[in-house]
Amino acid sequence: MPTTGPNQRAVNIIKGLAMDATRAANSGHPGGPMSSADMGYVLFHEFLRHDPRDPEWFNRDRFVLSGGHMSMLLYSLLTLAGHLNIQDLRDFRQLGSRTPGHPEEHMTPGVEATTGPLGQGLAMGVGMAAAERMQAAKLGNDVVDHFTYVLVSDGDLQEPVALGASSLAGHWGLGKLIVFYDSNQIQLSGPTDRSDCTDYRKLYEAFCWHVLEVDGHDRDQIRAAIREAQAETSRPTLIIGHTVIAKGTATMEGNFETHGAPLDPDEIKATKRNMGLPEEESFFLPQETLDHFQERYPDLIQQVDAWKRHVQAKMTMDTAFADIWNQTFTEPAHRSFSWPEVDAAKKMSTRKAFGQCLGELITQLPNLVGGSADLDPSNQTAKFRDTTGIFGADNPSGRNFCFGVREFPMGAILNGVALHGGLVGFGATFLVFSDYQRNAVRMSAIQNLPVLHVYTHDSFYVGEDGPTHQPVEHVWSLRLIPNLLVLRPADVLESRAAMEIALTQHNRPSALLFTRQDVPVLDPATFPQVSEGTKRGAYVLHDPADKKPEMVIIATGSEVHLAVEAARMLPELKIRVVSAPCLEIFEEQPQAYKDEVLLPHVQKRVAVEAGRSTPWYKYVGTDGLILGLDHFGDSAPAGALAKKYGFTTENLVEIIQNKFA
Repeated sequence: MPTTGPNQRAVNIIKGLAMDATRAANSGHPGGPMSSADMGYVLFHEFLRHDPRDPEWFNRDRFVLSGGHMSMLLYSLLTLAGHLNIQDLRDFRQLGSRTPGHPEEHMTPGVEATTGPLGQGLAMGVGMAAAERMQAAKLGNDVVDHFTYVLVSDGDLQEPVALGASSLAGHWGLGKLIVFYDSNQIQLSGPTDRSDCTDYRKLYEAFCWHVLEVDGHDRDQIRAAIREAQAETSRPTLIIGHTVIAKGTATMEGNFETHGAPLDPDEIKATKRNMGLPEEESFFLPQETLDHFQERYPDLIQQVDAWKRHVQAKMTMDTAFADIWNQTFTEPAHRSFSWPEVDAAKKMSTRKAFGQCLGELITQLPNLVGGSADLDPSNQTAKFRDTTGIFGADNPSGRNFCFGVREFPMGAILNGVALHGGLVGFGATFLVFSDYQRNAVRMSAIQNLPVLHVYTHDSFYVGEDGPTHQPVEHVWSLRLIPNLLVLRPADVLESRAAMEIALTQHNRPSALLFTRQDVPVLDPATFPQVSEGTKRGAYVLHDPADKKPEMVIIATGSEVHLAVEAARMLPELKIRVVSAPCLEIFEEQPQAYKDEVLLPHVQKRVAVEAGRSTPWYKYVGTDGLILGLDHFGDSAPAGALAKKYGFTTENLVEIIQNKFA
């Protein structure tokens, strides 16, 4: 491919950098970056609005590389943009570099989302576009007015999470979402027609999208398509770029082996020769190409500075706007909440306690947004929905997302909302369906996003719905995810404290697990330590009369009440009850506090939780006693199941006596 001008030369250089970096790392994916180089170049060089000095400028256009394996395209573009340098590219995929194998938003300036698990980048882009629409309605189009661009691969669109999110994007009318589809018809194992016959034009038109098709190597067609997409304000746009993988290589155009493996050195030399690049020079990037790529920067800087002046003037002149702006950007740690009095004599499910919290937060936290995966009444989100309004094409001010039965897209979209900034997102479903959502929760944790993943119906007490709906392994499964807070409160007061913990996090997501069944209230007159104790992860709830425990029972959630009742029925065993709503926070406490709570010298230990038992041996030792659930459930009323599975005070008392008395 001859060099015919500065644009073609820049595209060739991007391809050269992709070839060199993957070859130097002896791993990576050169084919995709080469097939999508024209689309990426036109977007970044001519259209993407950003602050060259600050990749975090709030009103920047977002770009998400959903096909994260094509990271060398993004890293090359960010190098031309001045955010990375050649040494970063030489360090591609090396320990501690700013250019990891898949883009990670907390490591690399200009990377908007951590991508790699296919499909989720597109879903996060949907979340970003939804956040833009919501905040434009709240702060004004003169303050929030940007596009969200996403580049997807064939593999992205084969993942159902992408299709679920795309359906919502079309339904919501996200006209400022523009997705490029690098349709090179190749995936890692071979041609896509081995596994896919989908007509994506028809599919996305059925999703209520605006669909355009272009030659993905014709920059004039790409340019015209972007302009048409920007002009379409009522529908998201899919630009299908028909491309050839490894476009421009000497002998390997269209070869699926270029998808996931570096090119041979001789192939790289021959390709560079055809492209007019120096054959013997790696990581070739002349200054004139940088200057050409950055020729819009003076104008972009002027636009950014004008925007900043406008916002400052609006803050001065419009106190209502200033209040909204300040609320939007208040640091999580500075949030405070007030809750109504509770009736300690009246039992309440913790899911209802969560619903009450949501109701109070409607006005206290006006940038709280979220919804349920079609379980609004069960998840107690219906009042939030009906009060704040349903977000959609005709109501961008609505704060409730009706996600439908789409748990995985819900989680990934909320990650995009959090990445956009300015909003606090929650999504609710049943705990048993956290499995559907799990990788999005994991991506919340990897990206340090304070998303609230809310799960009700947290145990076999779901009852008649049976084993398909009764979580058994799910609590501990979530606890296995690093950087995730798993909060399983025992009553309304612990639930409120758990919500405060989740809503004041800066860089950790939370999984909040709530009961279906009513549970007693831990009366503040008897248990004044509940709220503050919850914030330390675990705390002493009940002690024997002489304050000299000889046994410790650790419990969470609804089982805390069983433990307290059993301790009261066995005063001669001098039992301490520890409520442990969040083991992650408890493990972060000073060792002195942990020892003060769990009393290492006390050898008689019991754990009670309606889920898998084995992990609890960490806390009770090999000789400890665990009342757990290590089998699937049954369809029956909750009370009958509690008796069958032994989750009664009488059974807990009996097994403790048999073990220790």
